[in-house]
Amino acid sequence: MRVPSDREIRDLHAEHAPTSEAFDLVHTHCAIVAGIAEQLLSRRPQAADPELVRAGGLLHDIGVYRLYDRTGKLDYERYVRHGVLGRDLLAEQGYPDALGRFCSCHTGMGITREDIRAQGLPIPPGDYVAESVEEELVMFADKFHSKAGPPVLVSPATVAARLSRFGAEKELRFKALLAKYGEPDLRPFHEEHGHEVV
Repeated sequence: MRVPSDREIRDLHAEHAPTSEAFDLVHTHCAIVAGIAEQLLSRRPQAADPELVRAGGLLHDIGVYRLYDRTGKLDYERYVRHGVLGRDLLAEQGYPDALGRFCSCHTGMGITREDIRAQGLPIPPGDYVAESVEEELVMFADKFHSKAGPPVLVSPATVAARLSRFGAEKELRFKALLAKYGEPDLRPFHEEHGHEVV
């Protein structure tokens, strides 16, 4: 499988972003997540494709653009759909599903068919859970940055507290991945982007 270049991915973001503000927000978040995933992989090498990890990080939130209306307002009520929307967007562009899965399988600690039923989530029934090491790394790295206004870097303690609202199993899954991959060093991302750590 050919992995798209950073430039190709940036161009894809630019093509689908409804405003320059949306592009800056989403593309910067994706770049930070890719950077965190790469850092984690370099510190604790796994049997993973580093190019695929980077591309997956850079693409994972591209579906967010489909939740903006014509005025540039983001539809927060349907935000949970951004993963499946991103997978659809990449499929429409001719990218393989191996890339689309980074979009659909990164939300929370993964969304199961049971989560969808129990919470009444507005996404098609299915299991949207990271399966490969690459998908798992991107999903895990995504927890350490939030696009919420203003964008912030998120400490492991805050991630765990946020995930506990969705059930003890989500928090336990996060802590298991923290033990597997280690805690990222968020300082370089704070220094580069100025985002505070919460």
